[in-house]
Amino acid sequence: MKTNKLLDEIRQTMTPEMKCQMELSVNIANRIYEIMEERGMSQKDLARLLGKTETEVSRWLSGTHNMTMATIAKISVALDVDIIQVTTRRRRKKSVLG
Repeated sequence: MKTNKLLDEIRQTMTPEMKCQMELSVNIANRIYEIMEERGMSQKDLARLLGKTETEVSRWLSGTHNMTMATIAKISVALDVDIIQVTTRRRRKKSVLG
């Protein structure tokens, strides 16, 4: 498999946080693509649904764009599906016993 030397050099200088952010961005974009594919939607369809340009949607779905939570929420509402899921653990309340 052929690799891009410049991209390889960039990857080597990335911090763990940067790598994590990149992976999250790509995973979110892939999740949106999966939903669109299941529904037979194009980027143009999603753009129309969101009232955005196809160019802007394309940028979001490139996997390199840092989508805001507001953008992710807007897409989730428009598609009526969770794009990302967050699991939480409830903290136990400490009882005060005398």
